[in-house]
This record gives sequence, structure tokens and C-alpha cells, in this order.
Amino acid sequence: MVPARFLVPAEAGLIALDWGTSALRAFRMGAHGEVLETRHRPWGIMNLPPAASDVVDTEPGAAFERAVQDTCGDWLAAAPGLPLLACGMVGSAQGWCEAKYLPTPTSLDALARGLTLVARRDGTPLHIVPGLLQQGTLPNVMRGEETQVLGVLADLAQPANAPVLIGLPGTHSKWVLARQGRIEQFHTFMTGEVFAALRGHTILGKTMQAAAAPDDDAFARGLEVARGNDAALGLLSHIFSTRTLGLTGALAPTAQADYLSGLLIGHEVASLSRAQDQTPTTPQTLVLCGEPDLCRRYAVALQTHGFAAPTIATQATATGLWQIALAAGLVVAPAPASSSHPFTSGSLPA
Repeated sequence: MVPARFLVPAEAGLIALDWGTSALRAFRMGAHGEVLETRHRPWGIMNLPPAASDVVDTEPGAAFERAVQDTCGDWLAAAPGLPLLACGMVGSAQGWCEAKYLPTPTSLDALARGLTLVARRDGTPLHIVPGLLQQGTLPNVMRGEETQVLGVLADLAQPANAPVLIGLPGTHSKWVLARQGRIEQFHTFMTGEVFAALRGHTILGKTMQAAAAPDDDAFARGLEVARGNDAALGLLSHIFSTRTLGLTGALAPTAQADYLSGLLIGHEVASLSRAQDQTPTTPQTLVLCGEPDLCRRYAVALQTHGFAAPTIATQATATGLWQIALAAGLVVAPAPASSSHPFTSGSLPA
């Protein structure tokens, strides 16, 4: 067996956790913020590892601690003093310890000052990034996405006051207006969750069949319906066409899911476009951050509605956690490294 002292190189500077509802990602990060190793586990806050059959949990955080040990216990054992920082639903009311929401607008420094400390029996404490609360007639919240946004902003080379629109497509898609180190406002669309619910729990899914590959033509058809002459009928009318086009033979069973995706994303982007028309400041920079094929779809939808081609961000969560750790004093900024930055971006072709 390799001695533990050889498992983590001396350059390790931070263990960062992206801890959501259904999964846990851990990043072992070097002294310059580079990702040295990534691990994925199914230990989301709603699916924590159970105790052994002869063990009874006596501490509230026992299951969370088991998840940490299973995911990165060897990293912690090899470097006991390494700081531990997490973002996401682990800081929700259902998580390990609630990290209270901060009001928007907010900044990188405010998030760093607002970290919630969770004591651990054996080892360094866990620091949890707070979520954000946007007050208003219809309040809005995010938890985890704020860290992704800060990661995106850290890599953008543009004037500090230049507004950026950052899209985070997923189960609950977020659209965030931000500037360097500062999150100003955001919108949420439950597009991904609605798609899953319609496909899995309504009559629309009864005629759908799995496709061997994405049907881009069907997706484009859904986008076009969402912005067509009868767009005023709205989403609740349009989604029924997924069934009727199938019943009349105009849409193959294997194309129906992609068509429905186009409808939902098309209506989301149309709503975003209307919201942007009412915003005094129009962002000149547009960035997408998320699963690659989903970002590809959103890029197509955005350009259909007249938006510029977006830039695609990668490793934004790890970069954001590193930025927060720096601002909080959990790690110290070293001299510039000769290696490339761990965050990359590039234009996505339509």
C-alpha cells in the first residue's frame, strides 16, 4: 500500500465540494487553483451513505461526514490542515447546516464574509458558501449557482463595470446579470424539471420513444413554434401539440422529446428576450455554463432570438470556489504559476 503522505502532493491547496441534491463532486485543487483531481459520488443531500448495520447515528451530521470520508477522506488524511469549502444544497435547510441567504445585489467579498462554519469531530471544519435571495413581489433564490457565476467572472477579461449575462441551464435554469465580482439580479425558469415531469408523468410521454441521437430538426421545429405567429397562445397551448403532431403522423415518436425540448427552451428564451428589452443596460457579453449538449441547444435558441453567439464556460464551480477561498483567506494567493489557468472557454458553433 502506498503511504498516505504520497497520495496528495505538496502543492495541494484546497478541497472544494460541489454538493447538490442528487450528487457530490469533489475537487482537489493545487496551490495555484488548478484542479488536480476530481471525484464524483452519488451522495447528494437526499441520498447520503447509510450507517453500518450495527451502528446508530447519534450526531446530526454523521451521514454527511460519511459522505465526506467516502469521497475525499484519503485527501484529508494525507493533508490534515487542508481547508474544506463547499457550495450548493449542503447549505440548505435540508443540508448539513443551513447557510443563510444573502440579499442581492451581492459581491464576492460579501459571500466570502458570509461563510457558515461546520465543526467536524476529526479534522478541519467545513465552510459553506451562502445562497442568494432576491427580494421582490416574486422572490427568487439560488444556491450553488452564485459560485458558478463567480467562476465565470474570474476568467472574463473585460472592464469591471461591463455587464455580463450568464446563463446556467439545467433543472432550474438561471439567468444572471453580473459584473466583475458582483451579482446584481437573476431570473429562474423551471424548464428542465418541467420537461422531466411532462415526459415522465403526463400523456405526452406515452407516445415518446428514445432516440439514438438528438433530433436537431425536431428541436428547431419546437423553437420555431415557440416564436411563431401563434406564440401568443403560450406554452400551455403549445405543449399539447407534442401529442397532436404525433397522433397525426407529423412528428415521429423518436422526435417528440426533442420537439418538446425546443418548445420549452424556446419559450424560456423568448421570455428572457422580453425581460432584456425592459432592462436599461444591455449586456454585450453572453456566457453559458452547464452540460455541453444542453448549452449547445441553448446557444441555438439564443441565436434564433437574436442574441449574439455565447461563450461556453467550463470548470466554473471549481474556479468560483477557489475565488471565494482566496477572498475568505482560506488559501493564500501564490506567485503566478507558469501553467495554464484551469478555467477555459470557447465559442460554441451554432
